[in-house]
Amino acid sequence: MTLHDVCSRYTPAILRLALLLATLPPAAYAQDGASAPGGATPRSWQVWLLGEQINLIAQDLQSFHSPYAGPNSLRATGDQELSQAYGVYGGAQLGSRLQAYADVEWIAGNGISGASGLAGPTNGDVLRQGSVNLPKSPYVARAFLRYVVPLGGPARDTLERAEDQGPTIQASRRLEITAGKLAVTDLIDVNRYAGSTRLQFENWGLFQNTAWDYPADTRGYSDGLAIAWIEPQWALRAASFLMPTFANGNVLDWDIGRARGDEVELSLMPGSAGTVVRLLGFLNHARMGSYADAIRVAQQTGQPPNIVADDAPGRTKYGFGLNVEQPLADGGDTGLFARLGWSDGRNESFAFTEVDRHASAGIQISGAHWSRHRDVLGIGVLIHGLSDLHREYLALGGSGFLLGDGRLNYGNERILEAYYRVQIGRWVQISPDLQQIWDPGYNRDRGPATVLGLRLNVRH
Repeated sequence: MTLHDVCSRYTPAILRLALLLATLPPAAYAQDGASAPGGATPRSWQVWLLGEQINLIAQDLQSFHSPYAGPNSLRATGDQELSQAYGVYGGAQLGSRLQAYADVEWIAGNGISGASGLAGPTNGDVLRQGSVNLPKSPYVARAFLRYVVPLGGPARDTLERAEDQGPTIQASRRLEITAGKLAVTDLIDVNRYAGSTRLQFENWGLFQNTAWDYPADTRGYSDGLAIAWIEPQWALRAASFLMPTFANGNVLDWDIGRARGDEVELSLMPGSAGTVVRLLGFLNHARMGSYADAIRVAQQTGQPPNIVADDAPGRTKYGFGLNVEQPLADGGDTGLFARLGWSDGRNESFAFTEVDRHASAGIQISGAHWSRHRDVLGIGVLIHGLSDLHREYLALGGSGFLLGDGRLNYGNERILEAYYRVQIGRWVQISPDLQQIWDPGYNRDRGPATVLGLRLNVRH
């Protein structure tokens, strides 16, 4: 039975369970040996409905200059798309240390230009599903367990209710073991000011380090294991998740010895200023093609290079990342962020997007400065680059799973994004969005391109 068969069979039951959960009273706090807020009696066994969400993103790509185009080019004549995302998020406390989480989502619609033609596509809700034929039906996005081991000491962290996080109080020094189906980006490379396409920036390169070709299926999820050692001033995380069977594939490869992504991240919180510095290292194993081999075959045959024909199990890609967030004011609602990323770029971009060099920075400003305390203004800039082999492959007419203009006059792809999130009542947010893109798909002969957007988010 395939994953799609499982989702089709069990999603109606899961949705009925979610409706049942909605009738339950608010969850009490679950913890290990500490008093609950307000003197509430802690409960070790409970079920949470953690949220429901609707997210609509409408985007309009304006027409732009393009003397030529290839099979994966951004559409120079313009494009208009509306994506729809629906989600129900639940969890349970199973004893004093074990938690379980399950999410059901449904994504409809596509990104502009089929989510192709850019190293930094403009709509993070659809990821790469616009470039493949995925069923437009509900699916299980996450289903995982988390086991928490206190490491001693009196200090406690109050973890607020959120998607995939029950309202609990945990020891500040603890070990967390997470296993199952989820997005590894739920755990690694998170950033307070640039980490959510539904509340913050919509461009892929402004909510994630795009040089990290993180293990995932087409929708962004994978099966794996993660361990976190958490201390008050630092945290160390290690994870290993499955890679897909082919680039941008929705079937995961269970040949674990030759198909997985391994990540290690050290987070440093050195003082009272709220600064967080995250250092990432990753090593991917997958059925990746070699850019050098594809170029050599193309030179021998006189045909455009085809990296897919060279896919071989067990090839590797490694890289590094830096992720910084710095609160400035307003209780941390105003702050700065920055990311840097690098990968070796020898083998095929496989699971996220086609980037080997990443640099981004920006600011989030609280609306408290103009008496709109729950509004937010965000401005971010982004630069993408390629390895020498990757750019030569595209210049010879090769295509990846997102890029391919037929030829290439190389230049770094540069993107500016600005959004303003308006809070309406308690549950509704509307965000006008502007993205300006220079040298789309690393091509100086095309662009610049402008994308106008409007996002509606309703969450509980």
